[in-house]
Amino acid sequence: MEQVMQVANSFPIWVFASLIVFVVIFQAIIFIRLATKTSATVGMTSKEVKVAIRTGAISSLGPSLAIIFVAISLITLIGDPVTLIRIGIIGSAAIETVGASIGSQAAGADLGSSNYTAQAFTAAVWVMCLGGMGWLLFTAIFTKSLGKIQGKAVAKSKNVSILNSIAFAAMIGAFSYLGGSEMVKGYIETIVLIIGFICMPIILNLSNKYKLNWLKEWSLGLVILVGVVVGYILS
Repeated sequence: MEQVMQVANSFPIWVFASLIVFVVIFQAIIFIRLATKTSATVGMTSKEVKVAIRTGAISSLGPSLAIIFVAISLITLIGDPVTLIRIGIIGSAAIETVGASIGSQAAGADLGSSNYTAQAFTAAVWVMCLGGMGWLLFTAIFTKSLGKIQGKAVAKSKNVSILNSIAFAAMIGAFSYLGGSEMVKGYIETIVLIIGFICMPIILNLSNKYKLNWLKEWSLGLVILVGVVVGYILS
């Protein structure tokens, strides 16, 4: 295990990790700049753009907190730089943990066990990298085509309503799936989800009633905080 960690935290891997994280940060800056420049074409003011960026940054804190906890456990198994690479690109610590475990088992060793060798570590890294390539390749290959399809679809007002309905239904389906998969784990998860479901409309109503726009921006973060506190108390 000690030999594996020496390889996992070696200088060359840190160099690759630094380059990849630099590219991720560079892309984020370019995306924000492009979105800010094109905001006027969709009727957004500079104030609305700042609010959108601030809301996105605040909303990312809650999900990031959960990822940090899983990432800490990954660091002890695959090292700091590889964890930084995988979490920085994909962002799903749970999927990366499963990928690392499958890769290590394919090499004949459980992740972090006494027979966890450099070969098992290499297999785990390969599985994580190849497992995440599908999303990136699909985005790189089909984003332009999907944009053309969307452009043709929105040419008719009827299609705009259908697209909005599909997007709305997809969001409800995704959150229902995520929430439902947590509820079946036990009554604590169920109670936390129900309290979060009740808190969000209360916060939004308070924000609208008293004209507290900052409260709306912090709504998701506050609901996550309430859920964490309730879950801690119940457990």
